[in-house]
Order: sequence, then C-alpha cells, then structure tokens
Amino acid sequence: MKMRLHYAVPLFFVLIFSCTSESIDEIPIATTANMVLLEGELLSIVNDHRISMGSNVLEFSEVAYKYANEHTDYMIGKGTISHDNFSARASSIHSEVEVEMVAENIAKDYRTAQEVFEGWNNSSSHKKTMEGDFTHTAVSIKEDKAGNLYYTQLFYKK
Repeated sequence: MKMRLHYAVPLFFVLIFSCTSESIDEIPIATTANMVLLEGELLSIVNDHRISMGSNVLEFSEVAYKYANEHTDYMIGKGTISHDNFSARASSIHSEVEVEMVAENIAKDYRTAQEVFEGWNNSSSHKKTMEGDFTHTAVSIKEDKAGNLYYTQLFYKK
C-alpha cells in the first residue's frame, strides 16, 4: 500500500504544477522549447482569427514545418527577411504532398505571437494569406545570435 501512495504523491504534484499557466511574454525567448510554445501560440491565434471569420481551422503540417524551418534558417544566414526561393519551397512541398497552392508569410523582430499576428493582420497581403483558402500550415520561429526573431509561416491547400 505504501508503494501506491509513494507514486501517487509525485503524480499529484505533477498534475497540480503542470496545470499552471504562464504568459508567453514572461518566458525568456532563447530556448527551443520556448520557440515551440511561441510557434503553437501563433498557430492558435491565426486559427482563432480564421474561426472568428467563419473559415476553417488550418491543420498543422510536418512537411510545411520542415520547409518553414529551412527558410527561417536561410533568412537568419542572410540577416534579413525575404521570400527568396519561394517557388522552390512550393515545388518541394508539392513533391511530398499533392497541393493546389502554397503561400507564406514572413516577419522579423516581433517579440510575441500577438505582435506578429497584428503585424500580418494590418498588412493587406499578409492578411489575405492568413485568411486564404488553405487547409494546412506550420510556423517556424528562430532566434539569431543577436536575439532577433525570424518567422516563416507556410500555408497550403490540399
């Protein structure tokens, strides 16, 4: 009987402490785990926006995530944002998943997911992409050595 209680107590503490929440704004950015949280938060904000306008929720895509990560690394290497090689990214995605169309949004220097969303939402071309007729997406967020955050969100329609 003591063994069961011994294991129940740590599980109880894990459940209590894992249910706490912390604003992503309060978390230091520089860890991979925090980047994944920030990516998830941005995906949620974009999907919440799409739901509010009566559109479909975008499904997460590993394929889009792979190419978004590659492009984010490329932009960090250049030290600036760009849509360089977009056609090659779109073709690569299409070679792995049959898609009708591909689009992307990019950004740099925003510190929170909400700020990125607002920046994109205030730009007619980025807003059109976020609200477009897509089915899948993924966001890559990475930090360069100087602490600048780079964002790539790829969208596609199956």
